[in-house]
Amino acid sequence: MQDADRSGEAEDGESGASGAKKQRSFWKELPLLIGIALLLALLIKTFLVQAFSIPSDSMQNTLQQGDRVLVDKLTPWFGSEPERGEVVVFHDPGNWLAGEPTPTPNALQKALSFIGLMPSAEEKDLIKRVVGVGGDTVECKGTGPLLVNGQALNEPYVFPGNTACSDDPDGGQFKVKVPEGKLWVMGDHRQNSMDSRYHQDDPGGGFVPVDNVVGRAFVIAWPPTRWSTLPVPDTFDQPGLAAAMSAAPGALGLAGAVPFVVWSRRKALRAQA
Repeated sequence: MQDADRSGEAEDGESGASGAKKQRSFWKELPLLIGIALLLALLIKTFLVQAFSIPSDSMQNTLQQGDRVLVDKLTPWFGSEPERGEVVVFHDPGNWLAGEPTPTPNALQKALSFIGLMPSAEEKDLIKRVVGVGGDTVECKGTGPLLVNGQALNEPYVFPGNTACSDDPDGGQFKVKVPEGKLWVMGDHRQNSMDSRYHQDDPGGGFVPVDNVVGRAFVIAWPPTRWSTLPVPDTFDQPGLAAAMSAAPGALGLAGAVPFVVWSRRKALRAQA
């Protein structure tokens, strides 16, 4: 009986030692697990998805001030460029945000924004809708509608009570040809958005370099009551909208093919002779 008791005590002791060892191992591994989690968060922020906070009303009602959006940063790595209708985040192309106050985050906010767990408060970024890409002609006459390559856009996303174009002398009336590698962007709250229209006198002419684009905003992630996706509106899929873009490559291809066809026919005639 005593041996049995001693045996039981020995087993209990071994079990206790094993439990303590497991507990100590967990606490030793915890810093490693935290480090891996932070590294993954940093990689996701750098290459995949990043959160951004909406600082103004320029994209109402699509986006409200204080919304948090998730931005796709992956597809640009594969050569994808912004398309008409997309809502994009881009770096300030040339003092568009001059005079705008920049919040001063505390140390914790800086750390969380660095790894992508919260939006950055210090980055000078803007968010607008792409309405014109390289080669497009974008035009506003009177109060609208907005014309892209001569096609009128139906824009239900424009803020209620706004007109598609602003009938003012400061930039609301325009006709521009978007250079290759550039974008023409406008806010959905047309009468409350300092977008491409109002930077035409800047060195960049109001155009946003494609290289300045951080990525496409594809979902409103916060607050939960505002959760929704940000698809490209149907109006940007209408026939003929990209006609000006597709005609040039087709014409060039045809022009290049003509000499080859003529040469081939001459060669065939000589062979027959």
